[in-house]
Amino acid sequence: MSEVRTLQIDGKDVAARSDETILCAAEENEIHIPTLCHLEGLSDVGACRLCVVEVEGTPKLMAACTTTVEEGMKVTTTSERLVAYRRRAIEMLFVERNHICAVCVANNNCELQAHARNVGLDHFELPLMHPALPVDASHERFVMDHNRCILCTRCVRVCDEVEQAHTWDVAGRGTGARIVSDLGMPWGSSTTCTSCGKCVQVCPTGALFEKGRSISEPKARRPYLPYLVRVKERER
Repeated sequence: MSEVRTLQIDGKDVAARSDETILCAAEENEIHIPTLCHLEGLSDVGACRLCVVEVEGTPKLMAACTTTVEEGMKVTTTSERLVAYRRRAIEMLFVERNHICAVCVANNNCELQAHARNVGLDHFELPLMHPALPVDASHERFVMDHNRCILCTRCVRVCDEVEQAHTWDVAGRGTGARIVSDLGMPWGSSTTCTSCGKCVQVCPTGALFEKGRSISEPKARRPYLPYLVRVKERER
């Protein structure tokens, strides 16, 4: 059985269960911590590093979505160090791929774009990598554009944990990592994909989208995910 822990977040005394994360405790107390790979209803992996916070007594930054609370913990969610770190993390996500917002289907509906605005990212200090990445349009309904992918693995997790089709996975390492379907098979040739579209709905950028959508048109229905998770739990 989980116990109650008391801690401070930005100087505010809060209480949380011993199995809760810093991010969960912050959200329950209306303290905002930016996230990108986190999505309610899916497991947390700490991939994007936007939710990092400072914990007193610990020199390194901690991912709020994967760090459980401890008794007496003192957490800082906003500081000059954190703002600079998050800005650089967002910049690195942009320069590693080919994000051209003006011609992206997710323009003005993109979480990465929104975070860039929030930190005032209007130019890049790092050199653009301009990788030559493919676009997989082999599926009859959906498209995977690797140029927009930020490797948040939301698609991998929703396919695995909610739809349980296990179609998506990550292949490669570092900047060469790619989201692949059925161990590298074209999406349209997948024997496991159910064409449910959940991966498209949870994608934070324009990497996964429905065919026939024009620029700035798609609006994801992410609030449906927690509902689907609850329904699935009742069916067990």
